[in-house]
Amino acid sequence: MPAWLNVSIFALIQFFMLAGLIGLVVPVFPGLLVMWLAALGYGIVTRFETVGIIVFIILTILMLVGSTVDNLIIGAGARKGGAAWLSIGVALAAGVIFTLIFPPIGGIIAAPLAVLLLEYYRLRDWQKAWQALKGLATGWGLAYFVRLGIGIVMMVLWWLWALNS
Repeated sequence: MPAWLNVSIFALIQFFMLAGLIGLVVPVFPGLLVMWLAALGYGIVTRFETVGIIVFIILTILMLVGSTVDNLIIGAGARKGGAAWLSIGVALAAGVIFTLIFPPIGGIIAAPLAVLLLEYYRLRDWQKAWQALKGLATGWGLAYFVRLGIGIVMMVLWWLWALNS
């Protein structure tokens, strides 16, 4: 492959890797999935050599673990704050739906609002509803740092793959 094409492919994939990493700031944006898709594209273009297959398997595991742990941490934070499982589930659904309807901030507004209103409706106590909301926010904050760490590891692994191709 000509050097200019290698550099162009690297730059394009790096752009999507950075977009995924920066997108992790938005809680419902699938930044790890975007990074994984960029790596998949890179693997397809470079024909998945042995190192590429191994790295891509690791990236796949990281993306799946990161996406799952993300939801668990957010849910655990809300639960620790006193939110019911139903409120957490509705908040997750509201976050996804409203992100699709009003990207990128619809879900950021809808999910916490869902927890707050459902917990108030359930408990008839604003203080306990706010406590559940604070738990959700704490979970979101912790989940962000976990996602960011996984995203950085994914990017470094892709760099190693790209530099060894």
